[in-house]
Amino acid sequence: MLLKPIDVVPADQVGPVHFIAAGGSGMSGIARLYAELGIPTTGSDQSDSTALRSLERVGVTTYVGHAAEQVGDAKTVVVSSAIRQDNVELAEARRRGLRIWHRSAALAALMVGKRGVSVAGTHGKTTTTAMTAVMLSEAGANPSYVIGGPLSTTGVSSAVGTGSAFVVEADESDASFLQYPTEIAVITNVEADHLVNWGTPEAYADGFRAFATRPTVQHVVINVDDAGSRTLADELVGEAKHIIRYGESEDADVRITDVEAHGNGVAATITYGEDSGRIVLQVPGNHNLANASAAYAVGRLLGLSHDAAVDALGRFEGTLRRFQLITDTAGIRVFDDYAHHPTEIRAALTAARRATSAGNEATGLSGRLIACFQPHLYSRTVDFADEFGEVMTLADIAVINDVCGAREDPIPGVTGELVVDAAVKHGAKEVVYVKEKYDLPAALNDIAHPGDLIITLGCGDVTIVGPLLAKLLKERPDAEAP
Repeated sequence: MLLKPIDVVPADQVGPVHFIAAGGSGMSGIARLYAELGIPTTGSDQSDSTALRSLERVGVTTYVGHAAEQVGDAKTVVVSSAIRQDNVELAEARRRGLRIWHRSAALAALMVGKRGVSVAGTHGKTTTTAMTAVMLSEAGANPSYVIGGPLSTTGVSSAVGTGSAFVVEADESDASFLQYPTEIAVITNVEADHLVNWGTPEAYADGFRAFATRPTVQHVVINVDDAGSRTLADELVGEAKHIIRYGESEDADVRITDVEAHGNGVAATITYGEDSGRIVLQVPGNHNLANASAAYAVGRLLGLSHDAAVDALGRFEGTLRRFQLITDTAGIRVFDDYAHHPTEIRAALTAARRATSAGNEATGLSGRLIACFQPHLYSRTVDFADEFGEVMTLADIAVINDVCGAREDPIPGVTGELVVDAAVKHGAKEVVYVKEKYDLPAALNDIAHPGDLIITLGCGDVTIVGPLLAKLLKERPDAEAP
């Protein structure tokens, strides 16, 4: 389902507000800001979580499970696209005639009166939003922000700042990105996804054009290394917008050159006009240099100097579930990554392959790359099973889990075995199917040798695997105390 933008009132006029599914990655950061602004805030979710407990600590009254009475005295009820229409709290809000907002409207209300920076794209939204927020914070601009994942340094995904900028991760999956009062529109790439909502790749691409040409948009920061966003950039020429192109391409306004690995991160020369110099990131991969280029462009538009932007970006330490190191035990490193689209997985495995080589230079061990992938959504698995299988060939061993259906009902015949079959067809070196996610830690422990790098991939609950595997690795005879 695609959303249509609605008129909103400023956040301080919404009255008490109740969030349904408050622990979700797209909801918890918004709920936190309402509470921090002193607005009476409650929230419920079907199961307990660290996100729910974190909200409780900032003054949100939280509930585990859903019940009509938990709506309380709310004047506004906030939902996400994942909430089913028969949810008892949503039904109660309708019965009482309360204001019902999608989370994007609740976020837009927070942005009223600020300089909106909305970061959109098929891939890289979370990291680019986080880089932009950290850059502005480290440079003293004190922004407000809402990111789709917690920062690794603070464990939180949102903050209220006193500065003029409000940086948000702008979700295209349901057209939420059209809701925000955006001054600076960032587009990291455009590659077909979420076709269950958009229908066709052409309609999906048209959505980004609508985002870039919203009446409030004054600047478009866009990646010209990606074919889809380059096409859009060319189409936008002649529009009454200021366009900054970024990437490694020769015609990029913010250009990256001379890329090299730098410890666990990456370094390059970044050039914008007459300003040029080295940028050194603490996170790996060319894709993160692209993300940093977008953030840099935003910083310059908001008044940062070249040196201030580059220095601040060098302090970015990542977000949770983006190439996040879970453990380094018994000579085996385990990372976790949110990648769930073939292009994202390719970037993660490419960075992991480099980390495998770099991490074994001192020991001389011949480490293998082991990818543990959990497909997310039945519809996405149908759309991309062949591409998932092809990208699994980048790993020495691919361990495939069954589909995490999340908000979708099962589709007959759609399981993780579709990806297994595709990987075998494309010539993957070794493929293992482990249907139950709770069997994954033991399976990976049996497979892994000292020197190996394991990366768990997916935006579902595969994230539980790394910590459980870490416990098994610590029980190995050759494991050293941390």
